[in-house]
Amino acid sequence: MKFKENLEGIDIIKKSADTALFDAAALETLSILDKTREDFWNVDNESANFLSLLIKTKGAKNALEIGTSNGYSAIWLANALKETGGKLTTIEFWDNRLNVAIENFKKAGVDDIIETRLGQAVMILEEMFMDFYPGKNTDNISNLDFNKTEEKLFDFVFIDANKSEYIKYFKLIDPMLKKGGMIVADNILSHYKKVEPYVKAITTHPNYQSQLIPLDTGMMISFKK
Repeated sequence: MKFKENLEGIDIIKKSADTALFDAAALETLSILDKTREDFWNVDNESANFLSLLIKTKGAKNALEIGTSNGYSAIWLANALKETGGKLTTIEFWDNRLNVAIENFKKAGVDDIIETRLGQAVMILEEMFMDFYPGKNTDNISNLDFNKTEEKLFDFVFIDANKSEYIKYFKLIDPMLKKGGMIVADNILSHYKKVEPYVKAITTHPNYQSQLIPLDTGMMISFKK
């Protein structure tokens, strides 16, 4: 018989304080961004902390974010990557949002390890693919020589952009992700119908082990075997 403690009326402690992770300037920037979350579709604080834990636990060095918005999640990712000696590349479609994010990166003191890319995510991912595998066609990605580009491959990817394009992102990301790498996709529960092709593809893929985490809008964590 399973036992479940009655926690009604108890304020459960869910995470450590952000003050242990960020300096005063970064905390102030994040506090301001927290208030604009609904306008910029940012992850919530607990989800951001979870992403930070994943980066540190994995020891990720080369991370990619698809969907910068105003930079909230990127600040968390980059802050964690500073501890691992890593770097972050983040893609945003809207120039006004990216400009806001760049200023926030400076205020939070993480701009030195972030590379920003402006444009449609699919097009930028295709450009990255061609850079990784010169002369190769994105329509035929089998038998690629990963060893020649190992130092350039990503080991952590966070997807939080156009939900209907998740499946397109995955097909392009897969050959650019190291074995042992991780993909985290947000909004799985809040936009399931739009992301369902992605969920079906990655949960049935023989090279990935996945689990849905019901944090906020739902995150799918996928490990590349």
